[in-house]
Amino acid sequence: MTTTPQAVRRASPRSRRKANPAVPDPSAGLLPRTEPVRLLNPDGTPLPARDDYPAPPVEALREMYRRMVIGRRFDVQATALTKQGRLAVYPSSRGQEACQVGGVLALRDSDWVFPTYRESMALTARGIDPVEVLTLLRGDWHCGYDAAAVHTAPQCTPLATQCVHAAGLAYGESYQGRDTVALAFIGDGATSEGDFHEGVNFAAVFKAPVVYFVQNNKYAISVPLSRQTAAPSLAYKGVGYGVPSEQVDGNDPVAVLAVLTRAVEHARAGKGPFLVEAHTYRMEPHTNADDQTRYRDAEEVEAWRDRDPIARLEAFLRDQGALDDAAVAAIVDEAEAYAAALRDRMNAQPTVDPLSLFDHVYAEPTPQLVEQREQVRAELAAARDEEGDA
Repeated sequence: MTTTPQAVRRASPRSRRKANPAVPDPSAGLLPRTEPVRLLNPDGTPLPARDDYPAPPVEALREMYRRMVIGRRFDVQATALTKQGRLAVYPSSRGQEACQVGGVLALRDSDWVFPTYRESMALTARGIDPVEVLTLLRGDWHCGYDAAAVHTAPQCTPLATQCVHAAGLAYGESYQGRDTVALAFIGDGATSEGDFHEGVNFAAVFKAPVVYFVQNNKYAISVPLSRQTAAPSLAYKGVGYGVPSEQVDGNDPVAVLAVLTRAVEHARAGKGPFLVEAHTYRMEPHTNADDQTRYRDAEEVEAWRDRDPIARLEAFLRDQGALDDAAVAAIVDEAEAYAAALRDRMNAQPTVDPLSLFDHVYAEPTPQLVEQREQVRAELAAARDEEGDA
């Protein structure tokens, strides 16, 4: 029987696919699971083991718990320092400890981290001096740590610019034959920026070994996720670039570390970038300058306290016999000592050289920069002479 043009037009795309089963599904292996990966219930009881995301070793999870506890105490102390006038601003990541710590634990020391302004906890979990981390937020310098020494880029305040930086560095490392992986932390609001598109698209085309880690904490400052995207979740953005993606319960520390470990392995194996979306929640205001009551109510925040990632992991580790009261007390004491040392050091007034403003602008200072530096040097000298005459 001859098929008429009308019959061809009436045939649905689904029926045509059935007629030709040899045509592969172009989205195969790219789409995330329809529900976030979860390995622990909110009360810390384990869910059935799964082959695709095996649980990390208990020893790694115990270290994750330790860093999460210290990280939260650091976060609380940094928030207090803003109230004391020691910091100009501080974006808290309380509630996102599993993401902050899991993101760095999935990496080697030789890998690179590309953080946003909210990743102070992640940077301290990576072993960077907390005072150096807070130098930016105190307003003393653009970056207080040696980025090259710790393989951690300066914290980005402009949204999504780190996506491009991560793609470029990762591609360069791969081009030189190194197996370095770059992990870029991203907020949900950054996925609406052009730099996110450019970075992920470049990484996909050139198979740059990057993990794009989106912490979906439900708000871009005050803008809810529903005003950011109509997609089922942000992880679905990956398929448009040909990037495999996954979504995970961002308050389940075991699942976060398991998913990120697989994502890093994918990138290191030369398979290109991987996009992970973690569903989590920011418990504190956007920064100390934010009035969160204008866009969310106390009941919403309180509901998320039952999903606390630290309590969740502690319950699991106790059940596994890897944690007891004495061990918890020792970690809490360590966290308190860490916070006390930070407080004492931050209360010391820093000595700032105005001429350091011109350092590290270029590898080789331009003639204009040298001229400007000498102008400032002359002005400072004149000011000292006037003080001496007075």
